Amino acid sequence: MIRKASLLLAGALMGASAMGLVQGSVGASANAASSETYRHLAIFVDIFERVRAQYVTPPEDAKLIESAINGMLTSLDPHSSYLNPEAAQDMRVQTRGEFGGLGIEVTMEDDLVRVIAPIEDTPAARAGVIAGDKIAEIDGEDVRGMTLSDAVDRMRGAVNTPIELTILRDGASEPIKLTIVRDIIKVRAVRFSLEDDVGYIKINSFTERTSDDLRNAIERIREEAGDRELEGYVLDLRLNPGGLLDQAVNVADAFLDRGEIVSTRGRDPRNVTRFDSRPGDLIDGKPMVVLINGGSASASEIVAGALQDHRRATIVGTKSFGKGSVQTIIPLAENGALRLTTALYYTPAGTSIQARGIEPDIKVEQPLPEELTGRNLNRGESELRGHIIGAEEDENGSGSSAYVPADKEDDIQLNYALDLIRGVETNQAFPPNPDRALLERQQQ
Repeated sequence: MIRKASLLLAGALMGASAMGLVQGSVGASANAASSETYRHLAIFVDIFERVRAQYVTPPEDAKLIESAINGMLTSLDPHSSYLNPEAAQDMRVQTRGEFGGLGIEVTMEDDLVRVIAPIEDTPAARAGVIAGDKIAEIDGEDVRGMTLSDAVDRMRGAVNTPIELTILRDGASEPIKLTIVRDIIKVRAVRFSLEDDVGYIKINSFTERTSDDLRNAIERIREEAGDRELEGYVLDLRLNPGGLLDQAVNVADAFLDRGEIVSTRGRDPRNVTRFDSRPGDLIDGKPMVVLINGGSASASEIVAGALQDHRRATIVGTKSFGKGSVQTIIPLAENGALRLTTALYYTPAGTSIQARGIEPDIKVEQPLPEELTGRNLNRGESELRGHIIGAEEDENGSGSSAYVPADKEDDIQLNYALDLIRGVETNQAFPPNPDRALLERQQQ
């Protein structure tokens, strides 16, 4: 859904956000700058010229300006930023589901690069990088003072070249040094398996290929099942940081016959964009459980929220990340881009998830293994400094533990979902009743 227009992001992570489109032009709804504004701009120019003329070593003009722009944008919220040409190209590449690097989703926190989640089966994951790690040094260079784009640029490089990361980890008595060899990162957007009589589908991210891969996964599961009757499906959105908005809409649409999927609302109350589902349920109404945790953000929350409000699926796990803001990617000269928060997204019931997250219908905690006991693996938008205060935000905030065991036998959340579908476990929230759907338009 990338066209000659601004690109919309609703994600929590660098290069992993819910993306769509919005039309608009500079100044369409902006107020004219006041004389006070121009006075402050004059101060900025004065300071810029003094730094150029008097700083102890000659600074790079372009770097000064880029840092000033990023300072302005990051003061607004954690997700607005300037993308230089390299970063903008990286983002475009990532949305295609293939890029070079280490295989980690990152954000900036306390002047360090924080790992949201390693991508499955990548050099970073194999080296032992985990969610919550904070990268303090890259090849011996202090991360403090770098922008997120700078840090990402340093972590990327030629395939088969090594990089050393110095990591600060909760519970570790000293910094951890890891040497990782760069590789081509091909993100498998969708993984699937047949768990006896239940179809299991895990969506890792929402790239350009996700909805097609989802359809293929459902077809392959049916082929493997053969004459066996499937009891239902588990859709695993845990540790899914987000992706393309149109792909999130397509995934939710795959399981819905009608009704709104998500809406976005900007500064102007009249600026509401709604995305509706079309007839056709790819799994023919079979029972469905969706798994979420603190690593489920943005586009994954759009899907979970839509299926929950329509009472199409039962949500199992722990509270999601709570990334409910929308960023517009605006192309700039020389192929750079501006990533600017322009709207919030709302579930079909009209609920803002910003800094609140999706509450599961059935809360199932995943205990940490002994080696991680005592470490804080909780992730949430409400923890981010400078986050936009959500309309539904409360003292509990958003997010929860972002841990999923590698071995399915140890995965309590997944096994509970399987038992729920098979009838081994019972809960009044399963199966959900579509007649009790929470839809904003019905309430008005």
